[in-house]
Amino acid sequence: MKLRAWLNDIFASAAPAVLTVSFGLSYSVLIFSGPLAQYLPYGIAATFTATAIIAVVVALGSTFPTAVGGPETSTAAVTAILATSVVEHITASDSSAHLLGPVLLTLSAATIITGLALCSLGLTRIGRAIRYVPYPVIGGFLGATALLIALGGVRVITNESPRFDNLAAFANPMTMYELLAGVALAFTIYLTWHRSRNPLALPALLIAGVVATHIVFNFAGISVEQAQALGWTFQSLPRATISMPWHLGDIENYPWRAAPGLIGNLIAVIFVTAISTLFNTTGLEVATSREANLERELNVAGAANILSGLFGGYAGCISLSRSLLNSNGGATGRLSGLAVAFIAVLMLVADPALLSFMPKFILGGLLIYLGVDQLNRWIVESRQRLSTIEYLSLLAIIFIIVKWGFIAGVLIGTIIGCATFALSVSRISSIKFGFNGAEYRSSLDRSRQDLALLAAHGKEIHGLNLQSYLFFGSANRLYQHVKTLLDHHPECRYLVFDFKLVTGIDSSAAYSFAQIRRAAIESDVKLVLVNLPRKTEKMLRSGEFLSGDILVMPDLDHALEWCENELIARHRGLEQEEGDLHGWFAGILGSDHDATELARHCERLEVRAFETIARAGEPADSMLFILNGRVGVIVDAGGGHTTRVRSLGRHTTVGEMGLVARQPRSATIRAEADSVLYVLRAEAFDAITASNPALGQKLLTYFMSVLAERLTFASRMIGVLRR
Repeated sequence: MKLRAWLNDIFASAAPAVLTVSFGLSYSVLIFSGPLAQYLPYGIAATFTATAIIAVVVALGSTFPTAVGGPETSTAAVTAILATSVVEHITASDSSAHLLGPVLLTLSAATIITGLALCSLGLTRIGRAIRYVPYPVIGGFLGATALLIALGGVRVITNESPRFDNLAAFANPMTMYELLAGVALAFTIYLTWHRSRNPLALPALLIAGVVATHIVFNFAGISVEQAQALGWTFQSLPRATISMPWHLGDIENYPWRAAPGLIGNLIAVIFVTAISTLFNTTGLEVATSREANLERELNVAGAANILSGLFGGYAGCISLSRSLLNSNGGATGRLSGLAVAFIAVLMLVADPALLSFMPKFILGGLLIYLGVDQLNRWIVESRQRLSTIEYLSLLAIIFIIVKWGFIAGVLIGTIIGCATFALSVSRISSIKFGFNGAEYRSSLDRSRQDLALLAAHGKEIHGLNLQSYLFFGSANRLYQHVKTLLDHHPECRYLVFDFKLVTGIDSSAAYSFAQIRRAAIESDVKLVLVNLPRKTEKMLRSGEFLSGDILVMPDLDHALEWCENELIARHRGLEQEEGDLHGWFAGILGSDHDATELARHCERLEVRAFETIARAGEPADSMLFILNGRVGVIVDAGGGHTTRVRSLGRHTTVGEMGLVARQPRSATIRAEADSVLYVLRAEAFDAITASNPALGQKLLTYFMSVLAERLTFASRMIGVLRR
């Protein structure tokens, strides 16, 4: 079984491994472009060193056993910006200075510092504070990163940075053709892989693009050397060994005067890596319905980045897309992530001269697609989730980052977010008061019997009177409060939210309410919303919070009346059911005392129509008393068909002989209608026979009478069939 599981993990890792290679090459040319293009082999080595190390650490340490780690689009983008900044500072003072050593040293040091920062966030348990960063700030930050990725793709294709002051460089017809080819490839990726998400579609498309380009070159009479000279393909590059950045000479000759100017970009690397780690982890939580340990994920990402930096790699984190692709492919264990790391190691020994056959517009077009896809997410799709002020803040932050850098964008964006918050909400708690059904009831006058029942079971109803403006921070605190309430009051079955004093909610709060809904479903709690304003209802519906299992009522009094009616009906029904069960058992056993004793040893079970209760071949470790409903006994008729041999209604039993003989079940038992059953398990039956032999003898006598009746009926049927 272990061998089969290992094989499944290895085969499932094929798709994320192919994507890892495709993205890794794109990230390499994004970071090592322009003046660094001559060092591209070192960039490829750094990329796949980082991929291998991060993939191994994430696979071994993540909360999710099928997690895949490595450099991500966002982390590669800020790494490229940091590398470009280092080059600009060095060439500004000495245009002939050596670039590779300082760049590798900077990237490695930044990665180690990022890893230490992530570990600090995890160890001090303040990583969750990232949830308090305003959504427009995060969206603007990642939107600006996406724009820079798309512009980086243009630079890879044309060797020119798209700026207003050098637009004339793009007027060259050959440059225009190259750029159009890249845009055409990006559009083709959108039409194929973006819509289908077939894991093999993207690598197949890239390979087909390379082959088609060389076929066109062949028909046009263009050799590989001519294609390189025209700028269509990369220059032939020598093999580069893995370069460790920690050489004493590079450290001594490092342009330390440029270090202060790199602090802003360093902070951007840390911020983006932390955001990507937490965002991807949250995305995996939602996709897999499994709650992750955020502190553990931050520590794992931190350790991975520290090791990556020590060995000459750059920043990365857990990957949402590749992890989901791995899981959907059938992976169940950590071997799948290690297999992806192994493929990355193989790329370290690949000959970089192969890049001379790679058209620039292939990798550049992939970067353009990745950037535009993220821009669509943060600029177009986010408009539906954000208010006008939040959306304008997001656009302003993108502009500020592109114009003046990440630090200015984050600082000004945070100020904008705080100003919006200050105008919308005060510092008071979002919960004015809470109550339960035993201390606060509806205005409906009820009988003494009903009031006594509500007094005994009223704590199954809990209510929260909300107030103020619910935003990213207060809504998360509300979610934590609900989780604590459900943990401390497992008897809770109805949770009422009163929005009468709520002035509004933002898009982040809608996500917190979605978490509340998931917690309620897990605890079998009915959510009831009252006094819900139209704008708040619209926001909750956009966050997929409101659905058929959530009740919306006009006011608190009617909501409490409904909850009380449900509670009374359920408990009164249970009392009547217990009386019915006791009467049936008393009729079987001839004694009220024995009936009470038997009922005490049985377990109540509710089943839906067509639900399988027991399967043929399973151990016969229990029998069923059918209080209400109907069940069928089904046997295998051969050829994939089944036959119902018996149907049993209320006040009948099934499974007696299996309980006595302790043989595997000979038939499958399935509910034919919604039914209420009482289960007598083997250990409970043994306890009865040991502590109350007389009751055990009565049960055996009842079992024999039931079997005798069924044998008599079967004999009559056989007699009829023989006529």
